[in-house]
Amino acid sequence: MSDVFISYKRENLAAVNRLVEALRAEGVGVWWDQDIAPNAPWEATIERELAAARLVIVAWSPASVGSDNVKAEARWARGQGRLLQVFVEACEPPLFFGERQGVDLKGWSGAVTDSAFRNLLQAVRAGPTPPPEEAASGPLPGPLPLPAKPSIAVLPFANLSGDPEQEYFADGMVEEIVTALSRVRSLFVIGSGSSLTLKGVGAQEAARRLGVRYVLEGSVRKASGRVRIAVKLVDAGDGAQIWAKRFEDTLEDVFALQDEVALAVAGKIEPAVQQAEITRASGRPTESMTSYDFYLRALTCLRTYAKAPVLEAIELAGRAIALDPGFGSALSLAAVCHYIISTYGWSDDPDDHRRAAIDLARRALKVAGDDATALSYAATITAGLEGDHPGAVALVERAIAINPGSAEAWLVRGILQVRLGDPELAVQHLEQAMRLDPMGPSRAGQITWIGVARFRQGRFAAVIELEKEAVQLTDVPIGYLYLAASYGHLGQTAAAREALARYRLLSPLPIDAYARSSIVDSAHLELFLEGLGRAEAPDSGEIGASP
Repeated sequence: MSDVFISYKRENLAAVNRLVEALRAEGVGVWWDQDIAPNAPWEATIERELAAARLVIVAWSPASVGSDNVKAEARWARGQGRLLQVFVEACEPPLFFGERQGVDLKGWSGAVTDSAFRNLLQAVRAGPTPPPEEAASGPLPGPLPLPAKPSIAVLPFANLSGDPEQEYFADGMVEEIVTALSRVRSLFVIGSGSSLTLKGVGAQEAARRLGVRYVLEGSVRKASGRVRIAVKLVDAGDGAQIWAKRFEDTLEDVFALQDEVALAVAGKIEPAVQQAEITRASGRPTESMTSYDFYLRALTCLRTYAKAPVLEAIELAGRAIALDPGFGSALSLAAVCHYIISTYGWSDDPDDHRRAAIDLARRALKVAGDDATALSYAATITAGLEGDHPGAVALVERAIAINPGSAEAWLVRGILQVRLGDPELAVQHLEQAMRLDPMGPSRAGQITWIGVARFRQGRFAAVIELEKEAVQLTDVPIGYLYLAASYGHLGQTAAAREALARYRLLSPLPIDAYARSSIVDSAHLELFLEGLGRAEAPDSGEIGASP
């Protein structure tokens, strides 16, 4: 992070060069466009350095006053409370920039002892000041109380296009994202009408005024027939950046691009916020836990997909439900935990867990029937424990209609397609889940089921690569079964038996019973049992050829 970013026009290169040298001689970290590497992307580098700088020095001159880019950078810096103005030539600043006094460097020779430069240096070392809207507002109102669930506001996007006429596009982007996020039932989302009133207000102050913990900031730059949108999610509690992404496309269909950004942001923010909430909750004393804290701790345990943590998740979710019997997320999480215990035979009474899973899933649907995750978990249980695949498909399709950015819903949709014998469509759905949440805790499940789909296609070498990665991420029994069956088809019996041994350490459920209860497609079942049969056949030499 640089101390200072300098915005200027090339006509003032000599004067700005003197300023850069003098600031660096005083130990100030300076970034300007002369630091861009020859092959680096020009605009993307400038945007990154602008966002990272503690202060933005804008060098005003007749040339820079007439520059759309310089004015756009100045507007952004002013809104962030990071603007420091200097005048390298005589000129009138742009409209609305005269409310702050600038440092007069007209005719400055570059001497570090010059009084004007010393005033500038003092301002640089003092750091950012509040933007004028905040400084002139008088005593600030007290902060609003935070809602019970994770709360977020989408702040007005900075228009870096240099064209005030493009404000409509930046505001439209905010409204699209707010609409998409509002479908996520686990989030409390501030309406765009409120958030758009806070142009020029910093992230933490905006969060304080709106009573939210998280804010999404962004910028839009349109130039040369293309548009670039950059977004970042910030925890207003400490100002830490949680997630960031950049989108770029042509201007041929800006509304399609808005939809793409809104979908990606909605799909990523829910797990990003959820993980941030888990991190916060983990540091709290147990005696002060709320129902939501118990739920988050249960969710952390579930994501291991190991026996002991999943059993702990059931206990934690039960405590959450005892405090709030109508807490749909806790009900659905408890349901899927009981489903896992039943499916892998991790209990002396799997039927009891089966009944509990079905009951909890139905209760969750009654109170959270418009929550995509609750619908997705219910679909898993409806298919896996009740054998109602059409009903399960209807549930998950409803989940996707409610929140098309739900990675969990697309994962379940893909699993259902594998079960129903359409591996190619299954892979499309699973890859969509991975696009929405490429590095999250669900990655192991995504890879596992892509491997299962490839197995149905007879692509055994591909299955091995996928399942090896999956079991390294999470020690889930199903991955070892498909490793064993794939190795069996390839004649690699030693590796197949090693995978089977690992499965038997993780699950006491007989393989044949697991297969017949979990695989609906008869051709898939036949292929699976054939591979396992070869894996357990007497040794007849290793065969390494791939199909």
